[in-house]
This record gives sequence, C-alpha cells and structure tokens, in this order.
Amino acid sequence: MRKPHRSRTVLAVLAAAVLGVSGCDAVGGNSSAPDGTAAQKARPSPSPTPSWDRTPASIAAVGDSITRGFDACRVLSDCPEVSWATGSSARVDSLAVRLLGRAKAAERSWNYAVTGARMADLAGQMAQAATRRPELVTVMAGANDACRDSTSEMTSVAAFRTEFEDAMSTLRDALPKAQVYVASVPNLKRLWSEGRANPLGKQMWKLGICPSMLGDADALDSAATLRRDTVQQRVEAYNEVLEKVCAKDERCRFDGGAVHDYRFGTEQLSHWDWFHPSVNGQARLAEIAYRTVTARKA
Repeated sequence: MRKPHRSRTVLAVLAAAVLGVSGCDAVGGNSSAPDGTAAQKARPSPSPTPSWDRTPASIAAVGDSITRGFDACRVLSDCPEVSWATGSSARVDSLAVRLLGRAKAAERSWNYAVTGARMADLAGQMAQAATRRPELVTVMAGANDACRDSTSEMTSVAAFRTEFEDAMSTLRDALPKAQVYVASVPNLKRLWSEGRANPLGKQMWKLGICPSMLGDADALDSAATLRRDTVQQRVEAYNEVLEKVCAKDERCRFDGGAVHDYRFGTEQLSHWDWFHPSVNGQARLAEIAYRTVTARKA
C-alpha cells in the first residue's frame, strides 16, 4: 500500500488558503490589478471540459470476482464469458458487446479483474489494462474490502481512498485521455436479507463467505445487528469515496450509486454460493453500466 503524499497535500491546502485570502489575481504587494484588455490577457482562458465519448472503441475491465463472473456458471470457478463488463454470452449482453458489437468486443475488450482482489490490488490491474490502451476502463471493486473475517479487518476508509487515488493515478500516468466507468459497491446488507431465507444459501455462507456481513445469518441480537450495520456503513463510505475521487477526474463517471441501490432478488444471485451475481445478475449489471456510459450527461 502506498503512503499518502501528506507533504504535497499540506502544501496544496496552504496554497489554496493563501489564494483564497488574497484573491486569484496574480499581482504582488500593493500593485493594482490589471483591467480591461490587459486584464483579459493576464488571465488564462479556462480549458474546455472534455466531452464524454459515448461510443468508445475498446474496453478494459478491472476489479474483483464479480467482474470475473465467479460462480455464475459453475461452482468455485471464474466464468468470464458472462462478465457484465466484457463477457461474450448472449444471455448477459455485456457492456462490451452493447458498445462494440459481438465481433469487435471479442477483439477489443480485455478483462484484468481478479477473484479475491481488493482496492489495494487495483493499481496493478490498471497498469496491466493500460498496456492495451483502452478508450474505456470499467472499475468494480470494494466488496472484498468490506467482506472480511471481522469488522475490525475491513479496509479503512482512508486507506481505501488512497488506494483508489493511486489506481487512478497509475492509469492517468499511462493514459491521460482514457475514460473510466466506476460502479458502486453492491449492497451487502440486502444480500444478507435476501439470501438468508434460503437454507442452502445459509449453509454455503458458513463456509466463510463474507463473515463480517453473512456470518451467523439467523442471529438478530444487538451484537449481530451492530456488526451488519457497521459493514453497511463502511460500504456506504466506500461509495462516497468512489464518487468524490471520480468527480475530480473529468473523464470519469460514477454510476450514482445505481449498483448499490439496485433491488436485486434471489434470481440475481448465484445458486452456487448465494453471494455472487448469477447470469441474470450479471445482465442487470451490464444494463446499469450501459445506461451510465451512454447517458448524454453524467
């Protein structure tokens, strides 16, 4: 994990404070500010905001097991052909297929997501994705940062922010003009409430699937409730980080919380583990991504 660049942050804050007090005119001492034509020449024209390309010609995906299609087709296995981002399955109609067409998607989309990955792993995936020089990079990560053996082991919000900023910086160093679609972290508490009604699902969860949220699925005492609420609050904090960091990048679009807010049911859950998206769930994720990427305004 990279250490945050505190010194640069402090300098940036101090600089902003000085500019805020003294104003934005680049004059010193008691000099008067230029006016008229001279003033216009002294102030640089603002750079135009880059327009969002709703039809990118290539796509790379980074993230975790959700983007790998884990447990969607067969037990304990990746199934990238049904990935919401880059899959080829007609049952999913992935983002890549919707944007590029089936033939071009096979040649111009790449999946660098890794099952089990956390936000700390994203920078490395971004570096790999950048070698393909994609016009659009999709990001879905964060569930594994909250799904730990205990709430105390969840990734801190500060670390999550630093890791996501590092990942974005890695991409920007290599591809300044690549566009980025960022999906929100799914609602893990809804996952618990939907899946706990299924006896098989609860048995699968006992194998160690997201213990921080899904452990002791039938427990409703105050300690269990506090544990689940703590995980839920952390997920919401992660999504706030994703939104704010993305908002600082003119070529980044956050889904506005659409993945987190989607009211999925058991049909959208893998019937192998009642945790990962099923093929149907992958298709719903593809729909959300396509709406966000092709929207006329973010």
